[in-house]
Amino acid sequence: MTAPALPLQTLTYGPDTADWCLVALHGWGANAADLVGLAPYLRLSHMAMVFPDAPWPHPQAPGGRMWYGFPAGYDFRRPHDFAAQADLQTSQAQLKTCILELANTTGIPLERTILAGFSQGGAMALDVGAQLPLAGQIILSGYLHRAALAPVSPRPVLMVHGSGDPVVPVALAHQAKAALTSLGQPVTWHELAMGHEISPQALGLISGFCEDLRQASQNPLGNPLG
Repeated sequence: MTAPALPLQTLTYGPDTADWCLVALHGWGANAADLVGLAPYLRLSHMAMVFPDAPWPHPQAPGGRMWYGFPAGYDFRRPHDFAAQADLQTSQAQLKTCILELANTTGIPLERTILAGFSQGGAMALDVGAQLPLAGQIILSGYLHRAALAPVSPRPVLMVHGSGDPVVPVALAHQAKAALTSLGQPVTWHELAMGHEISPQALGLISGFCEDLRQASQNPLGNPLG
């Protein structure tokens, strides 16, 4: 593949006066427009929301994007060395640059930025998010595509997964939770009766997590996530 040009294309939603930022990453074969449609339902009036498009065009889904390719016939039930893939390495570098640039362009520091991701976007949020001093991470139907990294700063993690997920087995999310916990990251876990999706209940959990972090920053002695 020829490396796509920087920076990543993004869609935005929210007020110009926002004091916090939520960056949300789509899954394999989707795009930023798929997620931005959910933004009004989050009701996060104090947050700027940014939705990057993955760098690579999806080979089968017209208009779809991907953070990296999967081997032919891959079904998440066998190991694969994703870290060796050049397309993943490019996406890692471009996503990290994109988030760092957002802090400069919005004036909202990384310490008031939350990184969320769905499915393959959740894997990217686990990977790149650990390398940045974020306020928090939200992993929706996600998994680890390489060994978990120790975070560069403390932050809570919200994990939401469907008990009947037919795409990313919930066992992989349990493995990711255990790995994060072993690295000292506090994880709030919700296993919902759903498939591979972002349900209305999941949207409520996302909103509550984001608002709790924002309120905690204004009241440092409080600990609503504890």
